Amino acid sequence: MFMREAISRTMADRMGWFWMVFEPLAIIGVMVSVRGLFMSGRHIAGADYVAWMVVGLMGFMLFRENMMRSIGAVEANRGLFAYRQVKPIDPVLVRCFLEGMLKSLIFILFITIGSLLKFDLMPDYPFGAMMDWLSLWALGWGFGLTLSVISSLVPEVGKVTRILNLPLLLLSGVIFPVLYVPHQYREYLLMNPIVHGLESMRMNFFAGYHTIDGIEITYLWLWALALISLGLVLHTRFRDQLKAH
Repeated sequence: MFMREAISRTMADRMGWFWMVFEPLAIIGVMVSVRGLFMSGRHIAGADYVAWMVVGLMGFMLFRENMMRSIGAVEANRGLFAYRQVKPIDPVLVRCFLEGMLKSLIFILFITIGSLLKFDLMPDYPFGAMMDWLSLWALGWGFGLTLSVISSLVPEVGKVTRILNLPLLLLSGVIFPVLYVPHQYREYLLMNPIVHGLESMRMNFFAGYHTIDGIEITYLWLWALALISLGLVLHTRFRDQLKAH
């Protein structure tokens, strides 16, 4: 199943690898251009803007792709459920693992190329950065497991989730620093677990980077573990309905 998903993800489209690399590059290019036109300087407090953007965008895309790719996993592999050993949760777990591996490889590629181009993309605290990366992966995994069941039973949920992608990008501190958010709204921003993961990872990448008070990676892990548990329970409870749906 893993080989089937890997081939489908990377080779079904002749430009599959190109788009996986080009999408973050295009977003970064657009945002750097906008910042150059309307805002002064290339630096955010304690970090170069390009490197800051790469870290945030790759972390968000790791979460997003795990969540979004899981939504259609059950439907796309329904023919395999004729085999008794294949369960509806299997394609979801395979897709999440595959997406995490692909995004990790692309992130390493960005770090390598960025370092060669003299961008400060080597993490100052590698272990902490790796743990933050894993936490965002786990969060996407949790959302993916949960939504793969709900969207299979209620298709409208998948459509709404896709619509929410852009607002979520803006509300997670990917493009604009969370320090720009007025104080009275920061407590609401901190309810978003993605913010905690991205800001913690940026602090581990850039030793001089400062962010708002209240960033706590434990909060993100509580979300991730709760959603993974909920997803597993839903897959167990609705296994027969997912096979027959």
